[in-house]
Amino acid sequence: MGDSLRTSVLSLLLGVATVTVGSLALGPAQAQDSADFRSYLESLRPKARAMGISNATLDSVFPSLTPNQRVIQLDQSQPGGGAYSPIPNFEPYRRQHVDAARISRGRTAYQANRARLARIEAETGVPEEIMVAIFGHETNYGSYTGDFDLIRSLATLSWEGRRRSLFEPELLATLKMLDNGVPRSRLVGSWAGATGYPQFLPSVYLRIAKDGDGDGKADIWTSEADALASIANYFVQSGWRRGQPWGIAVNVPSGFNRAAVTAKTEPARCPRVFNRHSRWLTMAEWRKLGIFPSSGVWPADTMLATLLEPDGPGKTAYLLTSNYRVILDYNCSNFYALSVGLLADAVKQ
Repeated sequence: MGDSLRTSVLSLLLGVATVTVGSLALGPAQAQDSADFRSYLESLRPKARAMGISNATLDSVFPSLTPNQRVIQLDQSQPGGGAYSPIPNFEPYRRQHVDAARISRGRTAYQANRARLARIEAETGVPEEIMVAIFGHETNYGSYTGDFDLIRSLATLSWEGRRRSLFEPELLATLKMLDNGVPRSRLVGSWAGATGYPQFLPSVYLRIAKDGDGDGKADIWTSEADALASIANYFVQSGWRRGQPWGIAVNVPSGFNRAAVTAKTEPARCPRVFNRHSRWLTMAEWRKLGIFPSSGVWPADTMLATLLEPDGPGKTAYLLTSNYRVILDYNCSNFYALSVGLLADAVKQ
């Protein structure tokens, strides 16, 4: 424990109204928070050493860290998304996220990266336009990636404790990235820890990030090649099937018996997302039930798909394949996954 911190704790024990930590004058509650925060950071050293993180890295970071109250406020203000809260229609979201400007910028990014995109698709089977659509949805093609200090944010969220089991592993992963040579200046992103063009969490970066331009680094912050290759690798690791579409827009006939295609099993994760899907049927079986594509080519008869009607009966519906579930693995939201698929289709046109 440093001398200034020892003085702070002693002052608290003696009942002094204001103490100093470094150059900051803190009241008793704030000083206690600072002492608790530093004690928590020190408790991480055994876990960090078990991951091979050097004491030198920890010593270079821990002494300067302070809690970020703004991050705590943002975390605590997140909507609960209760099981019975109403789900809005998809169409307003689609208009906002698959708009003309995003499609235009996507086509520009698509054309600018065609050579590397074609190579990555040949290697992985992940379509070029899907990679571009993820890039567009996550950071609007790199225009905004967040400016929160990842280590400080994740340290704050871990220490605060409400969701420590989620954030502490991400803090340790960020420290591992620093120990591996990622510059501290790169370790910025959202308040919740997502970083770079693909908005990977640190643990995902360590597991998934790839060098796409051959310079020996996986730079998802400034290299579009690395970001696109990393996105494709994420999809491969999540089970993307080569040659299979994400889904197709379809028309559902009036009088369609939805009860006959209701899913029978309870989803293991994201129930609000997956409970909106029907059970799996082949494309041939869907066709026999009177469902037909709004446009485009009908997929292979043996391909399995679920039915989703995001705006209710009488509106555009979708038959969704297992590759749609891979997009959900990136972000478990039907609105997100549908918008990625629709943006990808529009970018490729």
